[in-house]
Amino acid sequence: MSSRQRRKSLSIFRPPLQPLTPIRDEQPDSAPAATLKKRRPTSYTDDESPMSSPGGQKIERADSKRSLSRLMTKGRPRGTPKEGRPSSVFGSLRSLSSLKDEDENSAPSPSSMHSAASAIPDVAAGLLIHHGPLPEVSGVFRRRCPYLVLTDVHLTQFKSQSRASEMFPDIAGPHGPVRANMRHSRLSSSSSIHELQGSSDGYYSIPLVHVVAVYKLDDGEPYFTLEVAHLNDNTSSASTMTLHIHDPGESDGWLTAIRSAASKARLTSSVFFPRNLVEYTARSLEQEQDYHPDHFQMFKVVQRANKSGKRSSSDDLTKLTSKVCILAVGMYKIHIVPLPKSARSPSSTSLSELNGTSHGIVTLSSVNIQTFDDSFQLWFRVPFRPPHALHLAALCVQEVATCIRQAAEYLRPEWLEQPFAWIAPSSLIDDALLPLAPEEDDNLAFDRTLTAYCAGYGLDTSNIRYTVNYTCGDAPAFELLPTASVQRARYSSMELLAIFRALRYNETFHTVRFGGINLDLLNGLCDPHGWEHTPWTRRSGEPVDLGEQQRTSLLIQEVRALALKSRRLRRLDFSYCFTGRPSSAGAAPDNGCGVCEALFPLCVKQYTNVDWVVLDGNPLADVDIDYLYAAAIEKSCHFRAIEVGYCGLGDRNLEIVLQALSHQGETLETLSFCGNFARFQPLVLREYLDQLSFIRSLDFSNTYRTSGAEPLLELSTLCRWKLAELSLSGTSINPETLAVLAEYLRDPQSNSLKILCLNQCGLTGGNIKDLCRAMTRSTPRQLHLFISENSLEQGHARLVEAVEQSLTPTQVTMEMVEYQEEKNYRMLLQAWAQNTSTVYLNMSKVALPLAACTDTAAALEAMLANNEALHILNIGGEETHLESAIFGPKLNQALAGLKKNKVLKALHVEHQKLGLPGANTLASILEENSTMIELHCACNGFSLQAFTVIVSSLEHNTTLLYLPYMEEDREAEFKKWDKEFDGSKDNGLRSLTTPTKATVNTMRRSLGAAMPGPLQIANRPIGAATKQKRQYTQQQADRLLRSINTKWDKEMAIMQGFLQRNYMLAHSPDGLAAEKRAGTENERPTTGLSGLTSVQLGSNEATPLGEPDRQLGADMGAGSGEEDEGIEAVEDDGELETTLMMRDKLQLN
Repeated sequence: MSSRQRRKSLSIFRPPLQPLTPIRDEQPDSAPAATLKKRRPTSYTDDESPMSSPGGQKIERADSKRSLSRLMTKGRPRGTPKEGRPSSVFGSLRSLSSLKDEDENSAPSPSSMHSAASAIPDVAAGLLIHHGPLPEVSGVFRRRCPYLVLTDVHLTQFKSQSRASEMFPDIAGPHGPVRANMRHSRLSSSSSIHELQGSSDGYYSIPLVHVVAVYKLDDGEPYFTLEVAHLNDNTSSASTMTLHIHDPGESDGWLTAIRSAASKARLTSSVFFPRNLVEYTARSLEQEQDYHPDHFQMFKVVQRANKSGKRSSSDDLTKLTSKVCILAVGMYKIHIVPLPKSARSPSSTSLSELNGTSHGIVTLSSVNIQTFDDSFQLWFRVPFRPPHALHLAALCVQEVATCIRQAAEYLRPEWLEQPFAWIAPSSLIDDALLPLAPEEDDNLAFDRTLTAYCAGYGLDTSNIRYTVNYTCGDAPAFELLPTASVQRARYSSMELLAIFRALRYNETFHTVRFGGINLDLLNGLCDPHGWEHTPWTRRSGEPVDLGEQQRTSLLIQEVRALALKSRRLRRLDFSYCFTGRPSSAGAAPDNGCGVCEALFPLCVKQYTNVDWVVLDGNPLADVDIDYLYAAAIEKSCHFRAIEVGYCGLGDRNLEIVLQALSHQGETLETLSFCGNFARFQPLVLREYLDQLSFIRSLDFSNTYRTSGAEPLLELSTLCRWKLAELSLSGTSINPETLAVLAEYLRDPQSNSLKILCLNQCGLTGGNIKDLCRAMTRSTPRQLHLFISENSLEQGHARLVEAVEQSLTPTQVTMEMVEYQEEKNYRMLLQAWAQNTSTVYLNMSKVALPLAACTDTAAALEAMLANNEALHILNIGGEETHLESAIFGPKLNQALAGLKKNKVLKALHVEHQKLGLPGANTLASILEENSTMIELHCACNGFSLQAFTVIVSSLEHNTTLLYLPYMEEDREAEFKKWDKEFDGSKDNGLRSLTTPTKATVNTMRRSLGAAMPGPLQIANRPIGAATKQKRQYTQQQADRLLRSINTKWDKEMAIMQGFLQRNYMLAHSPDGLAAEKRAGTENERPTTGLSGLTSVQLGSNEATPLGEPDRQLGADMGAGSGEEDEGIEAVEDDGELETTLMMRDKLQLN
């Protein structure tokens, strides 16, 4: 499709103004005053722009599919200029013979001035507005006195006053009387004097509809200078006329007269941008990836030369001239697009020749519109850079300013106060923007605002990852994830600023989490070039008194802005965001993490509604403790939680925090002091805890206490609260504390407890039974009990009794339990087979002395087959460089019990080295099991063939909804094949180790008995004895890996299709139709393809080296120079599968 056809969806111009009565037919005072307020923008606007017609009628959205030809010909018919109206084409001051008719197909006009004037309406037909003589010009043979005349249609320059009087009778001749009401000024036009000398007809004219801007020019000269810029739309030729005026009053008079006349001409004109110029501008925006047909407007502007404060000669003036260009407002940027070259068509101009500039709309820092002329300035500033100014001028300056302001409002729809200065006439400031067209955006257009900041700052949006959590407390929660970039693990300062500023004013999120994201780059970093993003006011516009904020770091400014500009933000999570260390004695003072300085003063003065602050994992300096203490002692702050776990607090600082938080006893819900260096004194701790009345979560994990027989927590203290979570993991529990916990669990006040964490507390199996018996109710206790990394083998018989008697709560996690005797683990499995109270069980990473024996595997198989309560089971393993915690090869036998299970919904069996035999077992389970919904089996050393076997089983399974993509197994498969390529570098070949005939015969016997079904090894000879090394070229090796990757992607697509089918069956009312439809879309290959099959198929690709010999055997023979005997052993698919299965079995053993 051509570029023109592609842009048929460009939105149309705003409906044209109704033609007014021609000015030349009216009396000077007969025009109604309301007419002057009707301004028609000389812009190509999109339909998305909510503009209204000058008559006050609402303009409805036009069809976005309307062709561009209809848009460009909406005015009067081409080739038939309206009688009495000015043409849309004007002559260049540099070439008087370049005037053309508006019709592109008309012949060029003659070079004479009279012929040029005949191509435009009669110059004398206009209404005379202003006129005056120019200074004398000394020629070669005689002196000339040019004369300038302004009508309501043209700005005309005559060779002499006599020529002007011939055309305008109201102008007296050089020797006759002049009208009293016309004051003549001494003018000079530097851009047209030598052109007059070459004119034979004595005048040339500029149509006012071609005027782009009229503005004052401060060039340092001792007189007042005006510039009139004009543009021929059809030829894209532009020029400027410079008028030097010695009298300031006359300068203002000419400026007012020309601007007024040009504005009236614009109102009565129906001139649109030419099609080729619109396409040219749109292509330039496409090159910047900023073109959108619904968000595209263009204006004719003048980019003024910055001559202020400098004195220049007439020679310098020609070097520092202003230029006419196109200002285009795209989706995210403002573009200055230079005009195409006059020698060629605008649509054929190469975009590589463009020298325009682009600036992000969100980087706009100031808009300054002059009241006395058409000039205006746009200031842009990117963080850490000085501001950049665009000195522009346009007759349609109000439309340009309104468009830019509208675009800024669209990109930041929630911002009540835009962060740029708006210096404009009062009439433009008071004008209310038209309402934005409603769009269905999630999270109040957060993605739109974030993309705009990334475009303005030159960032890649694909590096930023986040999620929205709707199930947590204070939901919805914005959670920033680690960067997607593989080159760097941290976000840059510009990316962090873009995220912070996109979150401002957004009241979708009640929680913002930066947990785990390093923010050190912003802490202490300042931007000395500007403070437009510094929060000086609250969301309501009320100013805040926070001292000299411009001297604070960017982190403090952004955190304050985030808290000040949102009324619904309640929780901020900055856990593990800073790596600084608190200052020590004699060291340089530490300025702290910055978050305390930013937030707590706002809480004290009640500028924000944030009442939950998470500071876990950030070392807090003394200055941070001071800010925290000053805020916490104020009851008006109403804190619900200040979490300071793992903050490096010592005894003194911890007591200061406890003392401060005791003042928040009526509102505090969460107390977290885990992982600090301080040692708790139970009596002192009880004094502070008794002042807290509404604690719901208490976390004293990994804390220290002073020695003594008293319990860490008193029963009276615990029974005063309605705890939902209690965590004592990693804390030594003495018998007195254990007795208090048991009594508390028996008390009805503990019925609200949902989570009890006792990991690594030195508990025995007998202690666990005592706690389980204490929490027993008439029905299974709805509680999640964590007892990982405890010495459960001590008193193991009592733990087995608790499990057999179903005293356990509904959820139990017992990870990383070490058994010295395997029989104890077998007894626990037999007990879980009879348990009826627990629905969630996590027994992962259990360490046995050796691989599980047959009896233990039988016990696990019986548990999987007979347990009727478990819905979620985790029996995953762990494999590290130092130790391994896996079940062993007998796990494949044990998993067969799932064929009889009718209640299990999710199974976790990661890191158990299942390999191809395990994949075959899982495939058989999936074909028979009809209740399992999730199967987590990644990181098991699955090859491509094993993955294919599992995916093939989904064809007969209609209930499974989750199966991993096995990305870790794919990586392991690539590394495994790469190790097998151990070839030499001398001859450029890589060798693949293949099994010998003796090895094949041995493995046939073992695998033939162990693997029945379609994957059983055929009892036929594999072929002649193969060599130990099989030579592969580098190209063949790369082709193998590339083919494996392609086949893996194909299996992933097939798996996704089956899972989608199952989802439709589970949620679609017409399940049978969905199954039939999904069954026709997913083709299942009959057998899985091994790695060697991938090599054989990959060799058939048309590559420069592989095209002559398309068979794999021929390629290998050519590479080694010998007859390839090994390929004869694996010519058909069955033997290929056998070879790969034998290789997998060897590696598993």
